[in-house]
Amino acid sequence: MSFSHVDLILNLTENYIIAIAITFTEDVHMILLIRFYLFFMGITYLLIGVWAILDSYLLVNTDFTSSFMSAVGLSVISDIGYSEIAGLYGGLNLGIGSVCIIGIFKEDIGIFGIKLLTLLTGSIASGRIISSLLPNMPTFYNSFFIFEVCAVIIGLWLLNFLNKSKSNY
Repeated sequence: MSFSHVDLILNLTENYIIAIAITFTEDVHMILLIRFYLFFMGITYLLIGVWAILDSYLLVNTDFTSSFMSAVGLSVISDIGYSEIAGLYGGLNLGIGSVCIIGIFKEDIGIFGIKLLTLLTGSIASGRIISSLLPNMPTFYNSFFIFEVCAVIIGLWLLNFLNKSKSNY
């Protein structure tokens, strides 16, 4: 081989190695971003779940004034209400948070967690929009709605990346 062919091969090899390094670096950054998203959402949902369960417990057993129910705009009018708050808000949020935390370490659970979060937050946001269209109902626009829309957008973006890459995170 002539000197120019060797230079060409070395140049192509160098470019190929650089392209692989850039792709690898981008994938590593996406993996870290996915794990950060799962961690953030996991901690958020775990804390909401613990808050709802403790709030219900304190309401039943002390003179505590509910901070959770005030935050979500609810009040309990019968004993079953405490169980519903603890179960629906507490238990469901604990489950979602647990899936996210486990998903940081197990890829298939992490992908499921992102799909679950995207479906749930999208469904809740859709319910807010639909209910606001009914007569005499308040607007859908509030801080919870903004959180839900952001979660849907980020979830769809991450799922799109995972679908394109078909690689392990």
